Amino acid sequence: MPCKVNGMNLWKQVPVGDNPPTSLNMVIEVLSGSRDKYEYKSDWEAFVLDRIIPSSVVFPVDYGFVPQTWAEDNDPLDIMTLTFEPLEVGAIARVRVIGVLVIEDEEGPDAKILSVLENDARFKGYNDITDVHEHKLTEIQEFFTTYKRLEPHKWTKVKGWKNAQEAKKFVEASLANYKKYAETNSH
Repeated sequence: MPCKVNGMNLWKQVPVGDNPPTSLNMVIEVLSGSRDKYEYKSDWEAFVLDRIIPSSVVFPVDYGFVPQTWAEDNDPLDIMTLTFEPLEVGAIARVRVIGVLVIEDEEGPDAKILSVLENDARFKGYNDITDVHEHKLTEIQEFFTTYKRLEPHKWTKVKGWKNAQEAKKFVEASLANYKKYAETNSH
């Protein structure tokens, strides 16, 4: 990359979703099956390769952020979605929140919302993490436990999974934080 998307700021201009905190828009930054960690740089309006994961692991989910959110880690809210094949970096996917993986890293709290694609019939009936096979949850958790191990001065500590109801509280808090952020930085 970098890849510019029609001069639109995907963080500030894409709506948060159809029915927050349940149904959200997700901007894809990283594809499942990849070690390439792209990040959207809002001020450049482009996706930039942040790093190649140095551990011998690949993302088990598509990963990105929720527009118009601001999380505890001073970034847009992280979100991952289950897919049957990778989407595209820069794609906007409509997703349904089903849980959250609570993590702490070298910079502090770093929650990762788990979601499923709204417009994929194979995920009909997935409304909570209890609807996801236990091994898939373990695989995701293992990835986030180990993916920074070979990076100097970086670490993660997984605190555990929380259900959809708890995940929605993280979404609501990040929406409120974004409103405060936007008000303070609009001048």
